[in-house]
Amino acid sequence: MPTKATTLDTTRHHLEDLLLVDSADATPITLISSDDDLECLTDVERRWAEARGWKTTQGAVLAVPDETGAVGRVLLGTGGADWAETPLLTGSLPAGLQAGDYRFDSPLPDPELAALGFLAGCYRFTRYKSANDQALPRLVRPEGANRDMVLALAEGLYLGRDLINTPASDFGPAELEAAARDLANTFGATVKVTEGSSLLSDNFPMIHAVGRASDRSPRLIDMHWGADSAPKVTIVGKGICFDTGGLNLKPGGAMGLMKKDMGGSAAALAFALLVMRTKLPVRLRVLIPAADNSVAGNAFRPGDVLTSRSGLTVEIGNTDAEGRLVLADALSLADEEEPDYLVTFATLTGAARVALGPELPAFYADDEAFAGQVLDAAHGVGDPVWRMPFWAPYDKLLKSNVADVSHISDGPFAGSVTAALFLKRFVKKAKRFAHLDIYGWVPRARPGRPQGGEPQGARALFEVFRRELGS
Repeated sequence: MPTKATTLDTTRHHLEDLLLVDSADATPITLISSDDDLECLTDVERRWAEARGWKTTQGAVLAVPDETGAVGRVLLGTGGADWAETPLLTGSLPAGLQAGDYRFDSPLPDPELAALGFLAGCYRFTRYKSANDQALPRLVRPEGANRDMVLALAEGLYLGRDLINTPASDFGPAELEAAARDLANTFGATVKVTEGSSLLSDNFPMIHAVGRASDRSPRLIDMHWGADSAPKVTIVGKGICFDTGGLNLKPGGAMGLMKKDMGGSAAALAFALLVMRTKLPVRLRVLIPAADNSVAGNAFRPGDVLTSRSGLTVEIGNTDAEGRLVLADALSLADEEEPDYLVTFATLTGAARVALGPELPAFYADDEAFAGQVLDAAHGVGDPVWRMPFWAPYDKLLKSNVADVSHISDGPFAGSVTAALFLKRFVKKAKRFAHLDIYGWVPRARPGRPQGGEPQGARALFEVFRRELGS
């Protein structure tokens, strides 16, 4: 255990303070789905809502005073929506409430998600704010919700958001390593790091090629936790801490959010926290190839041919497609021990965003049963994904005339699919392989999802193993 308080400790204590075991003075929160539900209110409460023009639209919050002028009840409009479509709707509450203790007095379709939504809505990224003294509302654990599980889920969410939201000036490969070590120290995991020129001697040539132009050394972070006899779950998270595009330099408008290009590693670490905090009986391995994709005289070039860890030679078509290169070397290492599950998280392609938008990550899987489990879990916990195909006929789009494979397709079509197919070439022995092409960012705030970083897919994948192995 660490000898001093860590960022993880601080976050955990903060969340424990926000989710109460009980409070005798908690103000009730009533869910209102339609105008008919207003009949459950007193005449005075109804007149107050009408006088303020309050509507029962999704996420609408209204504080209703009691006879003393203090807040006597809070109304939360649901708009009559299916709870499954708005699972974190309770995340609307914190922004509309003053500091104090609150509790739900309405039946909740999913008490755990209701509590998580509230905590998710309390999230603030305040590292660079000179003033941070805003008191937040607190919630009494809803009946039927496991408080420890809700706290773990929120903790993973906060960790992922914090990592993505931190600008690259303060979060490079070394800081990403430090975050992984902090997590490992907290839960008794082990970490091995291969850095700089050691990447060449240890046969991770493509990670080195991508990161060598930066003055911040590239590295491969390798974390282990759990009993060797347990099912082997290996996660590979893309850790490009800033992506200029390399010599295929991005235009300014496309570079502004590139601090989030390590969103895959943030999702991987958020998943790892959930697994270790809840002590799921798995042998967890997390691999993070961490690098900056920078511009310098020694940067890798379009037209170069790189030799991968697996021995495949790779022709470079565009240096702005660097993520799949670092992932390929990490996947080859992961595949060598034949894991039961091998999953990648990566902010990999703009093509996935064109197809599915920022809210719905593309999900690929080579095992039908596992794919069904992920889709069902993702829907159940409000961390959605959409299945896309490993469409084998498109593999020919990666043909190279000078190397074993090109790392990008020779045309504008199916960019997310061809990227997934490229990764799949480096997986031969894993029993199940899945790939999540995430955005890692919320461009417009929604209930429980403030604008900023988001470790998409982490809760969905955790829910699969929680259902299968948890108690």
